[in-house]
Amino acid sequence: MEVSEIRTRIVATADELYNAKGIQSVGMDELRTAAGVSLKRLYQEFPSKSSIVMAVLERRHEAWTDGLDAKVREAATPRGQLLAIFDYLSQWFCQDTFRGCGFINSFAELGAVSPEVADYARGHKASFQEYVGRLTKEAGGPPVLAAQLSILAEGAQTTAAIAGSPDAAGQARQAAVVLIDAALSTAS
Repeated sequence: MEVSEIRTRIVATADELYNAKGIQSVGMDELRTAAGVSLKRLYQEFPSKSSIVMAVLERRHEAWTDGLDAKVREAATPRGQLLAIFDYLSQWFCQDTFRGCGFINSFAELGAVSPEVADYARGHKASFQEYVGRLTKEAGGPPVLAAQLSILAEGAQTTAAIAGSPDAAGQARQAAVVLIDAALSTAS
């Protein structure tokens, strides 16, 4: 098996375990067993648990960005693209593996002791806000609308995870409709 295939398997396995159990509760032995690799091979690919955590965060960022952008591109209008953010959240919240935002969770778990994790989580959130900002500008809305929609999306993620219900996505979408319509009518 190629090195890249083993590395990919380790990261995918770590992502599943961290999502299900939390990062700190998953040891290297558990990860190696679940990934089907020797401890020596695990450390050849990743010299530390921290390096695995960062690879998992990179994987999550890419999956989030690609999935969100694909959903947004399905919408026919700039207004529809803004609302597609909440449609994407709705689909994600209905997945059996949904345990909340991996960046919020990793920041809560490790942000105080790992500047690298904290910085990556902040960067991920900033990139989402910039993305919403671009969509808002294309829709003709003011910058404050982007901030409001980002906060709605972030709040929906946390609420859905804690409540164990996908309803927050629909509720946030309804609030987004009000905010978008008000902002766009004022901008006209």
